[in-house]
Amino acid sequence: MKLFRKPNSKFYWYDFTVRGRRYRGSTQETKSARATKAASLKFASVIEGSDPLPSKPSVLSEFAERFDTWVEDGRLEEKTKKFYRNGWRLLKASPVAGLRVDQITGDFAEQLKFPGSASNANCALRTLRRMLHKAEEWKMIGHAPKIEMMKEHGRHLRPDDEAERKLIMGAFTCNWRPRTRDLFRDIVILMRDTGMRNERELFRMRIENLDWQNRVIFVPDSKTAEGRRLVPMSGRVFEILRNRCDAKHERWVFPSKRSAPGHLRSLCNLFRKARNKAGLPKELVLYCARHDYGTRVLMRTMGHRDVKTAMHYQHPELEIVRAALDYRAPTTESAA
Repeated sequence: MKLFRKPNSKFYWYDFTVRGRRYRGSTQETKSARATKAASLKFASVIEGSDPLPSKPSVLSEFAERFDTWVEDGRLEEKTKKFYRNGWRLLKASPVAGLRVDQITGDFAEQLKFPGSASNANCALRTLRRMLHKAEEWKMIGHAPKIEMMKEHGRHLRPDDEAERKLIMGAFTCNWRPRTRDLFRDIVILMRDTGMRNERELFRMRIENLDWQNRVIFVPDSKTAEGRRLVPMSGRVFEILRNRCDAKHERWVFPSKRSAPGHLRSLCNLFRKARNKAGLPKELVLYCARHDYGTRVLMRTMGHRDVKTAMHYQHPELEIVRAALDYRAPTTESAA
């Protein structure tokens, strides 16, 4: 523990670190012996996990700086970091940003309003909950309050054949370059016919992982361990990928010079514009195509009308899945 005097202060100051956190402040004492006792008392209280000396916790906006450092330097997935960044973006525009962390209660959190859907609000609330738990861990508050999430309605919308046609036609009415329209069309079709996660799997697809002979796509990295898998190519997926890859044997399937990783990272803005042109509900997002894929494959391969009944069965083989995808699937030409 360090005891020292500041040039413009008559008091002695203490400086020590416990559990990775630095404690620094005035002892309010001018004599060395009394300052040492005060600093020792402060040190002992910190070790015991309680702080009898009056200290006012920082407001959430100030605490966010330390939280942000933890997020950026911690061993979190990039998607998790992005989630917390977006959550704080919503929180700092709300009244909770001006409250001290010890003043935030569960009742206050329930009264917070955020723009957009319940999912958007829960992003902010989950971030707030994580921040308060870190404040408890860092001994800034005694106990983190319970933060209730809003009820979310699952993605029940499916981009069926008709919705696909409308989306692609909507894209062709936008003032986009032909290359952009073709990219949008290909992504929509690939999402519907592969069921891949868009950002984590489809946008990161590499030519080296395409098996043309067996007509399968190898997914080397995914959200879960089970996500490493082989995805069968339907007829139109095979055609799209062949046209895009041409004679190349390596590189990203969807390269992008604008992003640091070198591949496509997002299609949200384009999808929103095409969806608006098509007159489709705003709840329909690109990821819904993954649910559509699962439903179509499950129902057609198992021969059931009820999804719950079909879910009792194991996953079908790749050839059966491919046949299910090709069944009544519109060709690329007709979709265009």
